[in-house]
Amino acid sequence: MKSHFSIPVAIFSLTLLLSSCAGGPNKAGMGAASGAAGGAIIGQAIGHNTEATLIGAAVGTMLGYIVGNEMDKYDKEQLNHVYERGVSGQSNSWRNPDNGNQYRVTPRPAYSDPVTSRPCRQAEIVAVIDGKSERTYTTACRDRHGNWQLKN
Repeated sequence: MKSHFSIPVAIFSLTLLLSSCAGGPNKAGMGAASGAAGGAIIGQAIGHNTEATLIGAAVGTMLGYIVGNEMDKYDKEQLNHVYERGVSGQSNSWRNPDNGNQYRVTPRPAYSDPVTSRPCRQAEIVAVIDGKSERTYTTACRDRHGNWQLKN
């Protein structure tokens, strides 16, 4: 007997679990939860299997946590600047003067999203938070107001 596992139910359950583990409504928990949900959806769309969904959820969780918790307004402005004006293949680094977190972002060339026709860029982000280095890969696209928005 073959079991049919509902991806939307799994995404909802994972989001609920991550939100409850976060200890209340904080930026880290919300970022991780939304990142997990978005990553799971993208993983399922690309891989069409449970393994791809779980990998997408894991990557989305990490990215959501970093952006939701550790990146404050200053860091988000710096990241936006890299997406806007960063030279492809050239790393841009900064240290947050308030919390000491360090970031190194290396953008790739811009391209047009095939669905929305909006400009997008991929980038590698290396974050050093509390002495621990985390590496992730992101994609940001311009919204209708011209601001760069990270895709989950």
